[in-house]
Amino acid sequence: MDRCFNIRNSRPKGPSFWNSSAVFGGAFDYQRAKDRLAQIETELAKPGAWNDPDKMTPLLQEKSRLKHRLKMYEPLAKAKDEAEEWLDMAAEDNGPEVLAALKEQLDILAKRLEDTETAVLLSEPQDQFPAILEIHPGAGGVESQDWAEMLLRMYTRWAEEHGFKVNALDLMPGLEAGIKSATIQIEGPYAYGFLKCEEGIHRLIRISPFDASGRRHTSFASVDVYPDVEQDIEIDIKEDDLRVDVFRASGPGGQHVNKTNSAVRITHLPTNIVVQCQNEKSQFKNKATAMKILKARLYEAERERIEETKRADYEGKEAIAWGSQIRSYTLQPYRLVKDHRSQAEVGNVDAVLDGELDGLIRSQLLHAHAQKQQA
Repeated sequence: MDRCFNIRNSRPKGPSFWNSSAVFGGAFDYQRAKDRLAQIETELAKPGAWNDPDKMTPLLQEKSRLKHRLKMYEPLAKAKDEAEEWLDMAAEDNGPEVLAALKEQLDILAKRLEDTETAVLLSEPQDQFPAILEIHPGAGGVESQDWAEMLLRMYTRWAEEHGFKVNALDLMPGLEAGIKSATIQIEGPYAYGFLKCEEGIHRLIRISPFDASGRRHTSFASVDVYPDVEQDIEIDIKEDDLRVDVFRASGPGGQHVNKTNSAVRITHLPTNIVVQCQNEKSQFKNKATAMKILKARLYEAERERIEETKRADYEGKEAIAWGSQIRSYTLQPYRLVKDHRSQAEVGNVDAVLDGELDGLIRSQLLHAHAQKQQA
């Protein structure tokens, strides 16, 4: 009976986790999101609202974001209600089966709360956009190129696990193994928001499979992430500011060698930003894709200019080498992934390299949020 009393009285007094306004208030703003969605639907339903479709575009975009966020909250609300029901049942019957079911439901609730908290941290306007991700190997030849390809696989697997679409915009294979560079687009809700904390230098420590002596090598690769803002942000790019070069696409040789000048390299003269694309056989398609990448990079450069702290972090990334890494992946002499910003550590290196990045991403989002609150 005492045990039953303890369960019944384990809920905190006053506003608490068990109060729906506490779970969904504040940053969650569940009710406010519902009210705003209803207001937008009323606006869209007014007579003549669609006479000017351009004015409706921002409302439709906001509606899409709100529906996605509310859909994200629904599993949390359901888990909360079911946990409360099991807690009430445990107060009446504290048998092992009921307590086991209660524990299982509380674990589900904790996971749902964690997922929702992570998503709520993505509050910047650009977080909602798809992401354009670039990977470049550092010095070290084939070893670093192989590491760059491992990172490409890691992010591709992460995206696929989340149901995101991955498009290869530009891929330059290495001569022996790995890649010289890669640019991919990742389309999915808040793709940029999740991946923005992956920008920086990534270090790998392992016994090199390319060293006949079996020595341990340290390799570096850089990851840059930009929001894909083409459909939402107007960026004026003057033709006079562009230098467009065409050339034959590189490849592994044999039948795959491109015999036409279909690859495109665009240089934005005022900023000296260079982008290229060679994946398509059509020069026109390659140029269109290169312009998409350029627009994303110009947007990101302007955003970083305005936000001085982020710009300082970006400019501080002087070299793809020692002392500048954001994360280390150690395979020898021990196995550990460590993020040098949040200090998060993961012992299962294989799982991380296979795309299980959510824990590291969450840790860095929380770390960045805490730093922002202290600033």
